[in-house]
Amino acid sequence: MKALSKIAAASVFAATTAIGAMSATAADTTLTISSWGPPTHGINSKMWPKFTEMVEQATDGRVTTDLKLNLAPPPAQFDMIQDGAADLSIIFHGYQPGRFTAQKLIELPGYEGSAEAASVADWRAYEKYLQQADEHRGVKLIALHTHGPAQVYTINPVESLDQINGLKLRVPGGVGSDVGTALGATGIQVPAPKVYETLASKAADGVVMPMESRKGFKLTEVAPYTYEMPGGFYRGSFAFIMNEDAFNSLPPDVQKALEENVFGEPLSRAIGQIWDEIDAEGRQATMDTAGNKIVEASDADKAAYKPIADEVTAKVIEEVAATGVDAQAAHDFIAETMRTYGN
Repeated sequence: MKALSKIAAASVFAATTAIGAMSATAADTTLTISSWGPPTHGINSKMWPKFTEMVEQATDGRVTTDLKLNLAPPPAQFDMIQDGAADLSIIFHGYQPGRFTAQKLIELPGYEGSAEAASVADWRAYEKYLQQADEHRGVKLIALHTHGPAQVYTINPVESLDQINGLKLRVPGGVGSDVGTALGATGIQVPAPKVYETLASKAADGVVMPMESRKGFKLTEVAPYTYEMPGGFYRGSFAFIMNEDAFNSLPPDVQKALEENVFGEPLSRAIGQIWDEIDAEGRQATMDTAGNKIVEASDADKAAYKPIADEVTAKVIEEVAATGVDAQAAHDFIAETMRTYGN
């Protein structure tokens, strides 16, 4: 089994936190969630509790969860779930370059809409186009979602697009890294939980992340300057995944209840809604923190970014098409779904 011994050994020394998600009454099954990031981050304080609420409601309390943090670093979560070291986790697709190529389509700049709209569009695009790439093989995919538009946060002021050229920026992988390269930045890849440390030590000049990170990862303390491109530079994609044996061991009626009421679009939509909430909280934290400043891109910078975004988009569509997916059709489907979402 992949890296099981390493994960088990690491878990002995890791800071493992259990957040109360147990049902008030005894459940037949308790699923172990492995997650990462601080306990106060919206993923752990809001998304997993919402998931648990939906699961308990759908199963009449027969299934609940136990949330544990830092059992393994973010890039190891997929293999950890595949190996059965935990039952559920959240993964960021960009942390494993080359593994989730089709998911780069939802990360592209230029889409209009919220994280909720993007998350629903991603799931629908997965069902219609992307699942043939079979990129989540080995685990059960139970939801897809994105964060909100990603912006640039820096230690020193950035007030124009050309000032990004030459900066050393933490990038996440996926389209975020593609955009960083196209803008002339030197990319540094570290997982989100290491961003504060990276900036505090001045190992990077800044970071490209969603607005929620201003609060969730305390970037207001180490990167006070925000350079904001309307619509964002990209939006990163995530998946909620489950161990296949853990799902198959559930009674058939429980499996049916989860498939019909929780997994797929319902959970993707709910998580997307939460990301919109925490993005708003991050923006408010920025506005409320002394010394923090938000600069919106000028009309000239917006015009200058468009051909850069178009070039990144063309390259990603070509890359995804090589997997056998009808990438242009999937891209157009995502754009239209987001544009008309809620109408």
